[in-house]
Amino acid sequence: MNLIDVAVKRPVTVWMFTLAVLLFGFVSLSRLSINLLPELSYPTLTIRTDYIGAAPGEVEQLVTKPIEEVVGVVKGVRKVVSASKAEQSDVVLEFEWGTEMDLASLEVREKLDVLFLPLDVKRPLLLRFNPSLDPVMRFGLGAVSKQASAQVIDQASMQAKSLVAMDIDTTKRIRTYAEEEIKRKLESIEGVASVRIGGGLENEVQVLIDQQRTSQLNIPISEIIQRLKDENVNASGGRVEDGAQEYLVRTINQFESLDDIRNLYIATREGKFIKLNDVAQIVDSYKERDSITRFNGFEGVEIAVYKEGDANTVDVANAVTRRLESIRNSLPGNYELQKVYDQSEFISSAIDEVKSAAVVGGILAMFILYFFLKNIWATLIISISIPVSIIATFNLMNSYDISLNIMSLGGIALAIGLLVDNSIVVLENIDRHKKNNVDAMQAASIGTSEVSMAIVASTLTTMAVFFPLVFVEGIAGQLFSDQALTVAFALLVSLIVALTLIPMLAARDQSHVTVATQDNELDLGPHFKKDKPSGKARRFLWYLGAPLRWIFKTIFYFIPAVTVGFIVSLFRIVSSGLSWLFKPALWAFDKIYDALSVTYFKLLDWVMQARLVVLTAIISVSLFSILFIPKLGIELIPPMSQGEFDVEITLPTGSRLENTDELLSQLAIFTQQQEGVERTYSLAGTGSLMNASPAQGGDHWGKLNVVMSDAASVEQEQQVIGAMRAYLTNVAGIQSKFGAPALFSFSTPLEIEIIGYDLINLKRYGDVLAEELGKNNRFADIESSLQSGNPELKINFEHSKLAQLGLNAPDVSKLIATKVGGEIASKFSVDDRKVDILVRSQDRQRDSVADIGQIIVNPGASPAIPLSAVADIVMSVGPSEISRVNQQRVVLVSANLAYGDLGGAVIDAQQAIDNIQLPITLQANVAGQSEEMKASFKSLYFALALAVFMVYIVMASQFESFLHPFLILFTVPMACAGSIYGLVLTGTNVSVVVFIGLIMLAGIVVNNAIVLIDRINQLRQSGVAKSEAIIQAAQSRLRPILMTTLTTVLGLLPMAIGLGEGSEIRTPMAVTVIFGLLFASLLTLFLIPVLYSLFDRKQFKHVAVSGENSAMPRVTAAQEPSHG
Repeated sequence: MNLIDVAVKRPVTVWMFTLAVLLFGFVSLSRLSINLLPELSYPTLTIRTDYIGAAPGEVEQLVTKPIEEVVGVVKGVRKVVSASKAEQSDVVLEFEWGTEMDLASLEVREKLDVLFLPLDVKRPLLLRFNPSLDPVMRFGLGAVSKQASAQVIDQASMQAKSLVAMDIDTTKRIRTYAEEEIKRKLESIEGVASVRIGGGLENEVQVLIDQQRTSQLNIPISEIIQRLKDENVNASGGRVEDGAQEYLVRTINQFESLDDIRNLYIATREGKFIKLNDVAQIVDSYKERDSITRFNGFEGVEIAVYKEGDANTVDVANAVTRRLESIRNSLPGNYELQKVYDQSEFISSAIDEVKSAAVVGGILAMFILYFFLKNIWATLIISISIPVSIIATFNLMNSYDISLNIMSLGGIALAIGLLVDNSIVVLENIDRHKKNNVDAMQAASIGTSEVSMAIVASTLTTMAVFFPLVFVEGIAGQLFSDQALTVAFALLVSLIVALTLIPMLAARDQSHVTVATQDNELDLGPHFKKDKPSGKARRFLWYLGAPLRWIFKTIFYFIPAVTVGFIVSLFRIVSSGLSWLFKPALWAFDKIYDALSVTYFKLLDWVMQARLVVLTAIISVSLFSILFIPKLGIELIPPMSQGEFDVEITLPTGSRLENTDELLSQLAIFTQQQEGVERTYSLAGTGSLMNASPAQGGDHWGKLNVVMSDAASVEQEQQVIGAMRAYLTNVAGIQSKFGAPALFSFSTPLEIEIIGYDLINLKRYGDVLAEELGKNNRFADIESSLQSGNPELKINFEHSKLAQLGLNAPDVSKLIATKVGGEIASKFSVDDRKVDILVRSQDRQRDSVADIGQIIVNPGASPAIPLSAVADIVMSVGPSEISRVNQQRVVLVSANLAYGDLGGAVIDAQQAIDNIQLPITLQANVAGQSEEMKASFKSLYFALALAVFMVYIVMASQFESFLHPFLILFTVPMACAGSIYGLVLTGTNVSVVVFIGLIMLAGIVVNNAIVLIDRINQLRQSGVAKSEAIIQAAQSRLRPILMTTLTTVLGLLPMAIGLGEGSEIRTPMAVTVIFGLLFASLLTLFLIPVLYSLFDRKQFKHVAVSGENSAMPRVTAAQEPSHG
């Protein structure tokens, strides 16, 4: 007894297995995490190293080059990119896709551990770029008056509020409150990994040394620092036993107040004790700020919430929101906490849109089934495969650790129309046997067995195309792996449903069987009646268990039977109502279908008479599509609108942080006046931003994030961007770059690398190329990485003079660094918090360039020698950044696209390179996203070819023939042609999304041809001549082919329309599959009969001599029975 017979004869077993799968499916669904995208592992590592006080040139020579040399030999590294800026080195390692990044990180750390860098260089940090590691929520905490917050935001009031900073004490209190109260409460939430605080002012105790006074008293600054370290210590003194009591001995010397620091004795001169207060000012101040954050113009503190890696983003965001409601109730009077960014909103919206597309697609598929079948019971039998397959798929998703994201759910939505294909073929064949008055049980068994191999082959061909995706490199392979697995899981489950659940249900449908007996009536008597056992003891136990038996049978027999009876009665009423409601539509549909089938059969007769003409015409129409390929745009991944964007502003190097903040504030004022803008968030300076992108950093850098309202359209967003670009063009000396939150790549769409050594030549031709690109309106936000203008003070020591005074360059350099930049001497405890104690010169002694020359270089000696006496101090201008690629200096010219596709932009960029005529010492090449696009497309071409080969292998195994699969593969180029026509008509660019659609299409489009050829072979094996078998197979398979094609198309239609969040990723794939499937299915009905008749020479047993003497008579279109 095979699986099909078991399913037909044991319905309870099938139901129990189905219910168990559904139950576990719902359990698995509750455990699936919800994220925007699959977990993306980018094969990049960034080594960030700080070298305080160093210029880009020193950073390059002393830090960047040594790091490049040791890590460039790490296994799997394909490219090394570095950026040397003032006080910072970034070395980015790009690995081959598929590299195990955890192992690569370990190897890189091992190389760095044996690297010797200058003592002043801080330990290198290893960073990884991953959008999933970005904060899931951002909040702004500020202090505003109720009157100010209630004002209408017009230009004047907004400008006044945005440019007036909070007082220092308030800013410090807000930062402390965020760290001590809000951070601790949020980090205790399940799923929250960490909370980072940015902006505001951090407390710091500053010891401002009067170097003139210390020089007079011969007190070196190093001695003061050492005294602060030594005196601010609590130490253990052991134990003391006094009789029966034991005491711990402790020495308490930590500073408890600023007066303790002021009264610290630091030296003795001429019998007098010198206090720290005698030579320095001790003030409760704040750390030198490296960032300023503003929310809708108000200065405040940023609170960034990061989730744990496997946590559910939506659940974490909801928990944080609930916790913040209680925090808001306890905020001090004038504190205001507002949400700046919530990733879960976009995720929820995008996922809801995918769910809606899947539901609508499923409903449309059910409607088309009902119109074909005109039987609500048959429609429900087929439609049940959709929810069962989807829910069962959740089990496999949970087993393979696939989250609910727009790609995996998009796979489910994509599979909606495919899930019913197998069930349609099975039920159609069962129904054919029922019409011949075959018993329902036997019809279900025989009908399913006849098509079982065909649907197994068609399912395997569709699943086989996803196997080559494991060879796809780049972002495409990781982005679509979840979708591929989800579709494959759903199709596998739908195959099992079609071979078990569908025949079991069809066997219970007696609509086409004329024999009916009273055996079908519900009889509960056998369940409630049983002979009494013999024997007194057994009879006693029988009576004792009677109540339990009645309860058990009532629950498990009577109630279910009554419930089923009620459902059946209700179903009959609904069925009758729907039949009456849709009667006019069904009548019209029948007329259309009858006319279509008659037309098809007439055309097929003509086609079989003019086979070579038709074959030539079909091939010509398909080849004609090649002419449209150059007109298609090319891009890596369609840009996805997220309802927000940001603009990065770069002022001339050396600009003060306050200047950057002022420009961002003015830009925020202008932006909030634009229609559709809901809120803005600005960050001036790098601050605590720990991003693996080397493009961000410095007081002269800032970013403005703009969030659009829910009602704003994509067109409004583009209008706002255009208005901001126009505004920034009127600001001289700045560079700007617009972008969206990173999802797939942090590379600029277009980057051009000019490779050379001489920085002067690199800068010159970088500026020339930027100017050349600016002549093309396609490019926007053009910038060159090599900019002059970084102001430097170069101190050149006269070593002979240093030697005469007993000094050396390293000691003097360290002294300068301490007096100008300061040194952390110790920590000061305030309310269980540790506050740094910074020692440096007073502000008035280091405010200007002239003050630097007056720094005393021989403290503790007489006479005092200023720095200007032993060194030449020269003001100069150096490069703001030195970029390198594969250990060669380069200038990177980057640009965004104002319009058009990436492929056209690369062509225009290459033309611009040719126009500037680089010298022989320089060479240029186009990089950026185009590099990743080339790598992805190359692997996708290979995956498509391999997918077609896998389909051929499955079909050859199914048909046990080399020819028939080859004939079927002719449908693949036709599908590609249809997709090209569809892309041209809809204006869709070619991208990795379209390629994935083509790969899927290769497995889907062959299914109709498989069913058709399989039926032809069955007829020929039963004794029908080849020509007659072709005609009869086309007649009997027309309706299943139309049904499967239309259900797939209508199931994808909501995705193709492209409504809602994240539709940019779903729509191109749906368009590709819909147009390719429609075009190929239409031609398949004619091409496969032609090809089969021309090329098939296989001889079957018991073949009739001619069509007229065939064992099976031909069925004409008029004789084809209606499925009423």
